[in-house]
Amino acid sequence: MMQNRTHTCGALRLEDAGKQVKISGWMENIRAVSANLAFIVVRDFYGITQVVAETEEMVDTFKAINKESTISVEGIVRERDSKNPKLPTGDIEVVPAKVEVLGRCRHNELPFQVNRSREADEAQRLKYRYLDLRNPAVKNNIVLRCSVVSALRQGMTEHGFLEITTPILTASSPEGARDYLVPARNHPGKFYALPQAPQQFKQLLMTSGFDRYFQIAPCFRDEDARADRSPGEFYQLDMEMAFASQEDVFAVIEDVLPPIFARYGKYSRASAAPFLRIPFSEAMEKYGTDKPDLRIDLTVQDVTALLGGCGFGPFEGETVKAVAVSEFHETRKFIDKTLAEVEVVSGGKPYWFRVDESGEIVGGIAKFVQPIKDQVVSALGLQPNTLVALSAGALARKTAGVLVKTLGAAVPGHMDEEQYAFCWIVDFPMYEVGEESGQLEFCHNPFSMPSGGLEVLLRAERGEIDPLTITADQYDLVCNGVELSSGAVRNHDPEIMVKAFEMVRLGEEDVKAKFPAMYNAFTYGAPPHAGIAPGVDRMVMLLAGEDSIREIIPFPMNKNAQDVMMDAPSQVTQRQLDELHIALVKPEE
Repeated sequence: MMQNRTHTCGALRLEDAGKQVKISGWMENIRAVSANLAFIVVRDFYGITQVVAETEEMVDTFKAINKESTISVEGIVRERDSKNPKLPTGDIEVVPAKVEVLGRCRHNELPFQVNRSREADEAQRLKYRYLDLRNPAVKNNIVLRCSVVSALRQGMTEHGFLEITTPILTASSPEGARDYLVPARNHPGKFYALPQAPQQFKQLLMTSGFDRYFQIAPCFRDEDARADRSPGEFYQLDMEMAFASQEDVFAVIEDVLPPIFARYGKYSRASAAPFLRIPFSEAMEKYGTDKPDLRIDLTVQDVTALLGGCGFGPFEGETVKAVAVSEFHETRKFIDKTLAEVEVVSGGKPYWFRVDESGEIVGGIAKFVQPIKDQVVSALGLQPNTLVALSAGALARKTAGVLVKTLGAAVPGHMDEEQYAFCWIVDFPMYEVGEESGQLEFCHNPFSMPSGGLEVLLRAERGEIDPLTITADQYDLVCNGVELSSGAVRNHDPEIMVKAFEMVRLGEEDVKAKFPAMYNAFTYGAPPHAGIAPGVDRMVMLLAGEDSIREIIPFPMNKNAQDVMMDAPSQVTQRQLDELHIALVKPEE
């Protein structure tokens, strides 16, 4: 018997009637019916139990206790007259003989009602996260997370992977995001960095002879928050395989993830292996994004040749994209509101016209389309009651992608929501032109092997091909429009690595300086290797059916990367700064 309870608050059943028991938990609520009758709800991690006080003395005892105090109740279990079939303990109640306050809540009023905390302001929820987590609806997401992590570990172990932890304090590395820096007290002027990912370490493990590695890896990136991205810290299922190809990685992921989604997911259906593979260029043209939501049946069509010369000013000399939405019966107000939302998200202005129930072109830019009605209807396969949403200019593709996502979710009949639709995005560009620099940069992971190896890089160097046409042996796993992970066949050859970096104006000495351990290790004979790192937080978010990643993290930061509960980041003492040889300089206003 445990010290403060014989049973949990979720354990008692009708067969326990007549037993002397002791339960412990938080006093969630009290409903006093009269001076000598009150109903009390006691809650712990496992559930709730109703306690019935039937004497004036016992009612007064409970009324003197603030809600959310922890209490123990000793008494007799009996069958309830009015049963609650919605509760596992709904057939019984406990008649108390003794009540003890274990931890008194000293506040007469709570920041929010615990069992309705999700309705409270997010800032309040994060400040009082320990109260928020008492809500079973919030707690269950954390329990789900634990179950998923355990299942991931089991799945990877069954596939012969070893769980190996890699360092948290490491060297700063140019991996695409801002580092979190940690000053080194014994090395003035030098800093550790928290790892953006265990990328280099896991590749070094392959070079060390470990054949299959994984870990539930903490990653740290000084990035802005989004609905599907937590600022500061996140976790991923990090894995790497030696003597492996893209196909080997796909086989593992397609074997490990579907059972977990089938067991723990909100939806009963999920893509079966093998997952659909979509080249990056096709995804961008067909869906307007490299993170397509395949639950939506809408696609993007290029109508530049068709509408570029229709006389509508914003289309003249520009790329024009169209998204046709069949069985459209919404109002003009709906169209205006929805397209305004698209403009906010994409930054590009959408346009529209509609084919009405009689087959006429109406609304929006109809007068420009009307003269070429037959060509437009034929080319787009338009039927009566179809909305055609359009985008043009530099943001045409991006805006079209947002149109697909927004209209697919908003217009009935175009989204088969209750499923997990997986796909692989493959054949990513190796390079892109940077928006700020205007020069060639790595498009994704600089450690990816270019498709075609050294030869394709040499051809680009000689000017025989455009570097922007080089693809990488790189892939993303996407589910329901969310990028779960990126992965790649790694560049394990020092010569190819140097040549890849030379394309972005970094020479051999730069590579040696930025990645000394990995470069040197590869000179001692490295196996071909490949890996991936699905995000655990995003995975659990999808499984729980949540829109915000903060709902499945025990102690999340807010959108400004602040922990308002712990008051972090916080100021430190001058002594601490002096020990680290750090002087604070106020930013210029």
